Amino acid sequence: MSAKIIDGKSIASELLDNIKEEIITRTNEGHRAPTLVVILIGENPASKIYVNRKIMACEKTGIKSITHNLKENVTEQELLKLIIACNQDNEIDGILVQSPLPSHINEEVIIEAINPKKDVDGFTPHNIGLLAIKTPILRSCTPYGVIKMLDTLKIKLEGLDAVVVGQSNHVGRPMFLELLLAKCTVTICHSKTKNLQEKISQADIIVSAVGVPNFIKGNWVKHGAIVIDIGITRLNNNKIVGDVEFDAAKERAAFITPVPGGVGPMTVATLMENTLIAQKLF
Repeated sequence: MSAKIIDGKSIASELLDNIKEEIITRTNEGHRAPTLVVILIGENPASKIYVNRKIMACEKTGIKSITHNLKENVTEQELLKLIIACNQDNEIDGILVQSPLPSHINEEVIIEAINPKKDVDGFTPHNIGLLAIKTPILRSCTPYGVIKMLDTLKIKLEGLDAVVVGQSNHVGRPMFLELLLAKCTVTICHSKTKNLQEKISQADIIVSAVGVPNFIKGNWVKHGAIVIDIGITRLNNNKIVGDVEFDAAKERAAFITPVPGGVGPMTVATLMENTLIAQKLF
């Protein structure tokens, strides 16, 4: 058996087309286009690539984007001042601060400064809390992108045993909550987890977000499992790989996401959807 490769790029493109159509309808009705502010600090090459992808998605959907390119030595207070100004601007619907931040800036302080109604990344404690109590509004883009991708494929999640590898605030923890909301039975694993291979080998759904190349071996995957690889690493030879041994895992899984071209495009598409939702609701 060879797995069905999940084409996240195609699914994301369809989602972006739907968002574009809704924005056209709304502007024809007299609404302004949604506006997303993207704040980029420093010259991190990967961050620049991610920001460019988000700006391109804005252009495709008709969302207005405003980019602030700040110097690496910007102070935390200067950044907070900019965020507060964006919070107070009624023409701005979404605020995104591109990670990672310089070491002298406390990321938690910055995230908590963003108005939850404009938190289109879905990172603030308020929005994570709404997800935890089963009333989500603006949901963390990558985990929600995974759910939307599985929904598009009409994969029924209810009752499945899921394992999430990684417990970051941005991906692992909200992914746990999303799967729980979908009525999966969820185990979250991390660096102190015992018998990781055993837990993974029993899972109907494996979601990995640790950023360690080929961390999950293909022969750990149960036959017929759904494998979602969120990790992404560029090797010394410039090859981009995920957390999962793809070639071996795809011979056992029923569905598997490639890296790149799997979850990444869904993250960007869900960000666009969150920006539209923020405008409509708030």
